[in-house]
Amino acid sequence: MAITDIKEYAHLTEADVEALGRELDQIRSDIESTLGDKDAKYIRNAIRLQRTLEFSSRAVLFASWFPPAWLLGTVGLGISKIIENMEIGHNVIHGQWDWMNDPEIHSTTWEWDISDPSAHWKQTHNFLHHKYTNVVGLDPDVGYGLLRVTRDRKWTPFNLGNPVYNLLLALLFEYGVAVQHLELAKVFAGHKDRDQFEQERKEVLHKMKKQVAKDYLFFPLLTGPGFLTTLAANVTANVIRNVWAHGIIFCGHFPDGAEKFTKEQYKNETPAEWYLRQMLGSANFKAGPLMRFMSGNLCYQIEHHLYPNMPSNRLKEVSERVQKLADKYDLPYTQESFPKMYLQTWRTITKLALPDRFLTGTSDDAPETNSELKFRIRGGLKDTFIGPDPSTGVRRGLRTAMEASKKRRKIVPTLRKVISGLTPGTSPDSAGTPERFAVAA
Repeated sequence: MAITDIKEYAHLTEADVEALGRELDQIRSDIESTLGDKDAKYIRNAIRLQRTLEFSSRAVLFASWFPPAWLLGTVGLGISKIIENMEIGHNVIHGQWDWMNDPEIHSTTWEWDISDPSAHWKQTHNFLHHKYTNVVGLDPDVGYGLLRVTRDRKWTPFNLGNPVYNLLLALLFEYGVAVQHLELAKVFAGHKDRDQFEQERKEVLHKMKKQVAKDYLFFPLLTGPGFLTTLAANVTANVIRNVWAHGIIFCGHFPDGAEKFTKEQYKNETPAEWYLRQMLGSANFKAGPLMRFMSGNLCYQIEHHLYPNMPSNRLKEVSERVQKLADKYDLPYTQESFPKMYLQTWRTITKLALPDRFLTGTSDDAPETNSELKFRIRGGLKDTFIGPDPSTGVRRGLRTAMEASKKRRKIVPTLRKVISGLTPGTSPDSAGTPERFAVAA
């Protein structure tokens, strides 16, 4: 099962968690007090760059019948769509730039260049996803209503198509997030108001028609004889943007180390525990300046989840302070290379296409799904590392507990073999001693 008690899982006391919450509040306060002209200039320059790149790329596509022009225009248009989607649209709609009081660059007025209406995204993503991050059964992004990404989801034959669904979702990501808001599963189950569904369906179809008319009719027609080649260029540019957005978002939510949580944890959650859930339920990937910009600074997914409405250009400095807090409280700070994390998400989605009986690990102790139960030992013993190390005085927490858990997984099978050899006819499980040795280890 997913994490039911986040304090137990993190090996922190209630006082520790509250102290962590206060320090994270202070980071927010410090950054917000220094927002100013430099930040405003950043987003305005980003918008200017994106619009210039889009205009130039569409101009080049007037010669789309010429292969080099097609390639240059297609790549440029794809990059401009990525920037508009990731660094501008996503972040503006989050309200990161509302403090500027610019009527154009504002969450209430911005409409982005994808098929999902921004008003729908603000409900499904800004509210539901960021409030219920990785809470199984509450966060719509845990599998997008399509994929099995945790063993907490009961396997059904439908899940055999997991890899195929994920590939289609990557290619058609803008349509996936548009349909997500409609909550089709609830509609089919009779759990959603039909009038509300019909209204939302009309809004989605209206936005989709506008996008299709713009990219697949209007701009190709402008190029005259190059209609078909320009159409192909627009299709390709949208696929480039969709696959890129899929990769960035999935790396922040589904690699190893991005934990899942139960409704029970959420029901009893304090504001400080909400912060802790964001730290444990999100993941970063390593990125240089260009990758940071092209990802919308979502390479800092942990910090974005801690502070969803903080301007994206400030997340790098925030990450340095959050990492120090992770070290202070002995918490993991999940961060790997982009290719490695993306491969992890595909590995998880592929293996969870199979029934649990074909999988190693358990729903309490697997790369993609953990819970506090992995630290509990049979015989009444509990693998706990709350408080300072008696010998060194250094704080112990989840990192230490995870290292001990890894050692136990290696030691227990060996001890069971030894015990089986020393005590003929006695099963390792009935002896009850391997777990006790493991705790000492």
